[in-house]
Amino acid sequence: MIKITIAGRPNTGKSTLFNALTGSRDALVHDRPGVTRDTIEGIVREKPYKIFDTAGLENTKNAISLNSTNSAINAITISDAILFVVDGRTGLTSEDIEWAKLVRRKTKAPVLLLVNKTESEKRLSDIHDFYKLGFGKPVTISAEHKIGFDEIYRFLEGINDTESSQEQMNSNQIKIAVLGQPNVGKSTLVNKVLGENRQIVMDEPGITRDTVKIPTTFYGRNIILMDTAGLRRKSNVKDDVETLSALKSLDAIEKADVVILVVDATKNIENQALGIAARVYDAGKILCVALNKWDLIDAEERDEKLLKLKHQFTNSYHQIIKPMILAISAEKGSGVKNMFKRIYEQYDISNSDAPTSLINKIIEKLIETRQPPMSRLKRPMKIKFARQTGHHPMKITINVGGASDIPESYTRYIRRGLAQALKWEHLPIVIEYKKDDNPFD
Repeated sequence: MIKITIAGRPNTGKSTLFNALTGSRDALVHDRPGVTRDTIEGIVREKPYKIFDTAGLENTKNAISLNSTNSAINAITISDAILFVVDGRTGLTSEDIEWAKLVRRKTKAPVLLLVNKTESEKRLSDIHDFYKLGFGKPVTISAEHKIGFDEIYRFLEGINDTESSQEQMNSNQIKIAVLGQPNVGKSTLVNKVLGENRQIVMDEPGITRDTVKIPTTFYGRNIILMDTAGLRRKSNVKDDVETLSALKSLDAIEKADVVILVVDATKNIENQALGIAARVYDAGKILCVALNKWDLIDAEERDEKLLKLKHQFTNSYHQIIKPMILAISAEKGSGVKNMFKRIYEQYDISNSDAPTSLINKIIEKLIETRQPPMSRLKRPMKIKFARQTGHHPMKITINVGGASDIPESYTRYIRRGLAQALKWEHLPIVIEYKKDDNPFD
């Protein structure tokens, strides 16, 4: 669903327009400027558009107004289109010009310039002045009387067509989120892949605050890189912006196909990194642990450090058989292409379907090697039929008769055997048992 943001200085009628387009009263409307403080979200009535009403853009040192303005700017940067609202009665102001410049800096999204409060031509100032904003032909509307809305809908329909084409193109792209604690080199890695200094890189942690999505082509594949804010322990997070950034970073896991967890090889791996890995595995996503700054590790220490880290991950998570841990230097670029090659291989495997006949042959051999244990009622467990029933994570459903209390140790045995035979060692795997209630069994 495309995102539309209503923006402009205070008291131009943005909230009235929001309520009119959504057919609601969700936005508070008052003649006094600055009533709207938070960004309000809604759905355009009978249209597939998500729309945001924002606070008026203001130059101020007041903490509340400053936060409201920053929230509005953030909504502008993530939107697919902007409805820039000015006051037709007041005429063009220096604030309109200033904020129009900001909108052009913050987004490349198309902008529709709306001159509001134009129900009376007698009270309308010189319409041609608004061309100075650089948004093309001004569209006269009255949000209160719902005049001029046809032009808005035509504009949005054009955006929708473009968005549909973009979504179709993006469906063929691998979405890769880059996560990790602050200052481990996430943005440096993103810049290396892009071949340009797109993301700000500084020694100071916490520079990246938002999740930035960047479509690109790397090593022969179309991908969408998601550079995220650094994740710290909750006890160390005292800033609301950092809290929101962290939530967006975690949300990126759900939206990604693959997660690259960047860790600093020069330091010990903290429980925080293992916690991020747990979220990735639970979400059923492919995880690649990037040991960054590997070039700074003494050669004689590398084997021991790599082995220790693999043991940490293997012992922590039963969903994964063999964690994908690769050494890189984001700054120098060493190991980066190899890492993406391995990621692409696992992504392709994760989208494949294993033949049902092959799965059952593998399980039959596993049973021959190690018989299932008896149940608490001393009844044998009978594995009758198995098939693949899902991806991300790879899911195997096994029909069983007899015992239903299958111990976790035997499930791990089945999972490991399947993973090794199907080359799924790096992928999260879920084994689900379905009891066969056939009365003639």
